Amino acid sequence: MPEHLNITNSLLLTLNKSDQDLLLPHLETVRLTLRQLLAEEHRPLQYAYFLQSGLASIVARTPTTKAAEIGIVGREGVVGSELAIGDRQSPFEVFVQMEGTALRIGAAELETAIGQSESLRLLLGRYSRSLWIQAAYTAITNAQSRIEARLARWLLMVHDRADGDAFHITHEFMALMLAVRRPGVTVALHELEGKGLIRSLRREVVIRDREGLIEMADGGYTLPEIEYERLIGAPLMRRSGRVKSPDLEREP
Repeated sequence: MPEHLNITNSLLLTLNKSDQDLLLPHLETVRLTLRQLLAEEHRPLQYAYFLQSGLASIVARTPTTKAAEIGIVGREGVVGSELAIGDRQSPFEVFVQMEGTALRIGAAELETAIGQSESLRLLLGRYSRSLWIQAAYTAITNAQSRIEARLARWLLMVHDRADGDAFHITHEFMALMLAVRRPGVTVALHELEGKGLIRSLRREVVIRDREGLIEMADGGYTLPEIEYERLIGAPLMRRSGRVKSPDLEREP
C-alpha cells in the first residue's frame, strides 16, 4: 500500500501485495461520524468499510424494536465481510459508535476483487469466523455474567480498538450496547472505579488496570481475541497491566 494512504487496518496490512493491488484503485478515505449508518438491516450493502480508527457497533433488533449490540468492529476488521460469501444484504444494522476514519470500497468492486483472489476471499472469510466467535462469547457473557463482568469485557474490547487509554462514551450509549437500563450501567461503572480498574467521568472512561478488568470479565475476554490472532495472524489484544498515569492515581 502506498504511504499516502497511511494504512492502519489490520486486514489490509495482512494482505499480500497482489491482493493489495486489487483493492488499491478502489479505496477512498472517508470520515466516520457518530451514529452514521454503515449498513442497514435487510438492505443491500453499497460499500464495505475497512476501519482505520474509531469503532462500529453491530446491532440486532427484535420485531418489537428492542436492540442489543452483538459485535464491534474497529481497525482490526471490516464492515461488509459477508461479501466474501456472495451475500450483499446484512441482517443487522451497523453504525458508528466512536468517530474515526475508514477506507471505503464499493460492494461491487470488492466482490470483483474477491472473485479474482482466493486468498482475499479466505482472509475475509476468516475474519467473518472471528466475528462469529466474538458474538458467541457476547451471548455467553450476557446470559451468565453479572453486568459488571459484561461491562468489563466490553471496555476491554473497546480499549483494544481505541487510540489511547481514554475514550468518549456516555452511560446511555453503554446501556444501549449492553441492553440494560442506564442506572445499572452507572452502578457497574462505580464498582469498577471503586476497584481502581477505570476512571469514569460523565462522557469519558479511562482504563487504569487491564489485568483487573480481565479478571472482572469472568472468562468472557481473551479467548475470542486469541482466536482472532490465530485466524488472521495479527494481534488484537493490548498489553495488560496497570496504566501508569500519575494524575489518575487515587489518594492513599
